[in-house]
Amino acid sequence: MTTAELRARLANSAAADGGWGYHPGQAGHLEPTCLALAALGAEPAKYEATLRKALVFLAAQALPDGSYRLTRGRPQAVWPTALVLFAKRAVNADAGEQGKIAARLLSLEGRIVKKDPEVEDMLDIDLQLLGWPWAENTFSWVEPTSWACLALRSAGQGGHPRVREGLRLILDRAFDTGGVNYGNRVVLGKPTEPIPGPTAVMLLALQGVSAPVIDATVGYLRMHAAKTTDLEHLAWIKLALSCHATDGATREALPEIDARIRAALAVELPMTDGLGCGPLRLALAAMALDAESRNPFRLADVPVVGTGQKLGATRAQSDPSEFAEKPEAKSLGEKVKSKLFGFMMSGISNLRRFPASSAVHIGRADDYDGDLLGVLTKQFEHFRPHLPVAGKRVVLKPNLVEYNRDKVINTDPRFVDAVIRLFKNEGAAEIIVAEGPGHWRNVQYLVNESGLGDVLRKHGVRFVDINHDEPVKTPNLGRTTGLEYLYLSKTVVSADILVSLPKLKTHHWAGATLALKNLFGTLPGICYGWPKNELHWRGIPNSIVDIACTHTPHFAIVDGIVGMEGDGPLNGTAKHVGALVMGLDLVAVDATCCRLMGLPVERIPTLVLATQKQVGLMDETRIPQLGESIASLAQVFAWPPHLERMLIADGAAS
Repeated sequence: MTTAELRARLANSAAADGGWGYHPGQAGHLEPTCLALAALGAEPAKYEATLRKALVFLAAQALPDGSYRLTRGRPQAVWPTALVLFAKRAVNADAGEQGKIAARLLSLEGRIVKKDPEVEDMLDIDLQLLGWPWAENTFSWVEPTSWACLALRSAGQGGHPRVREGLRLILDRAFDTGGVNYGNRVVLGKPTEPIPGPTAVMLLALQGVSAPVIDATVGYLRMHAAKTTDLEHLAWIKLALSCHATDGATREALPEIDARIRAALAVELPMTDGLGCGPLRLALAAMALDAESRNPFRLADVPVVGTGQKLGATRAQSDPSEFAEKPEAKSLGEKVKSKLFGFMMSGISNLRRFPASSAVHIGRADDYDGDLLGVLTKQFEHFRPHLPVAGKRVVLKPNLVEYNRDKVINTDPRFVDAVIRLFKNEGAAEIIVAEGPGHWRNVQYLVNESGLGDVLRKHGVRFVDINHDEPVKTPNLGRTTGLEYLYLSKTVVSADILVSLPKLKTHHWAGATLALKNLFGTLPGICYGWPKNELHWRGIPNSIVDIACTHTPHFAIVDGIVGMEGDGPLNGTAKHVGALVMGLDLVAVDATCCRLMGLPVERIPTLVLATQKQVGLMDETRIPQLGESIASLAQVFAWPPHLERMLIADGAAS
């Protein structure tokens, strides 16, 4: 397919409101609309009417202060402002408005880290550097900072102190071996890994900057391009490398990347069910294949500047406390209204009924190639009276974090396959698999690499990327995070039956990551950013319990055939348990799983708080045990390092 044909297909995929959604049929969102504008800007005369409608859509998302936020999204999610400035520059639109957007963008600041659950392991980066956040009143991250610097440099603001400091932040977060992720090089002493998407945006922001890490990053992207088949990664890599093709190896790699993009398009374009080529990927592919002749990300006449140390000092005369944690100022009327709202929500929450049954069934399953469906079917007999499935819309929420073929990080696709067959046999009218990882934006890559995509295609089951799903503003019934509302996924909220399908793992901050912790992935990243750090900062147990109180899943089935012990959820080691754990009460399920792992249930903050909030029961004497006994399958799991300080003091919960 030619780039002209790709642009035509992109234009035809516009939503009725003039914008583009993340997937076909979705109403307009700011990010895909901005990228589509940049792509169609290659033929402005041909697509004049389409571009005009898109600009009208963007105008409807503008606030008087010059920022842009999806009107039906979370008001604090201000990160698309930089993309709007970039898009308007790319199509030469609204010249008078661009200055206002740039001024507002320059006034947006990430918080300086003062106290955060992740601080102690981040000492290899400069926490006083000021960049841009995903959402107002939260911390600076690489991707929104890269977008802000790129957009402001394109608007002639490259010499502004904020931009120069933003570039320093990006360089400071980069790995010496090349690339970035969303911000942390090290987590609890363990190195993380770069991610192609934010790495490409980083390189685009750093055009003209001379630093050794940039050469290393170019090499990292070339290496990744040579082995990946993912369309989104390939397109971003091509767009970035075409702006840094100063060496022979990079120039020689560009035609091969084009060939790989076309091969990926051939696979994705015919696909449906949420794993095909949506508008965002289509726009990126069109721009990437055109990059030699027209790359809207290329900064014109960019002067080469020095290394990161010469990009300008941090605000030498600024008091860090000036930018530290500050509560939002509210009028007396707003405070009274908030108190009344909180009182009402707490009252509703206190009326919560415990699940119909807190029984938990443990089934024995020695390996993933055995008769998992038979085990699950036998287990489900105990819950069928409480959970009629026939004719219902069932949403399955597995746990996908990152993909590493040598680790047992994610819910196993063979387990998901058996669960899909279970609910098909039970007569479900529709089955959807949905996930919103906090570590990776490109969830299609994770789905395909993990093998889950093959399972979904085999069954004709639709996948929904929760991170880019429609946000639904929902009163927060938990009230422990200080947030009055939570923005949940429309797919999750509209499910007749929501099923949490976690992996049995320890967790370095929460103690364990199971059916309840799995709920982090039900909040769209477009509202909270990546890695959804705001939820960590507000307290992991608080955030988990608020989500559980606000929209409690109806069922949980834990993949405990092979779990993870030690430094979970990413860096632990495999631990065979041979169990499938099932129940209606997520607190009871998680408590049972903790007992299987030898973790002290009464000291796990999430379980204690969830019990207090009447989400479920954790007292073993009140949880009817079905199937195998805990003792028959229990293992002694190694604890994550430093877990002791995260737990409730021994005896305090009572």
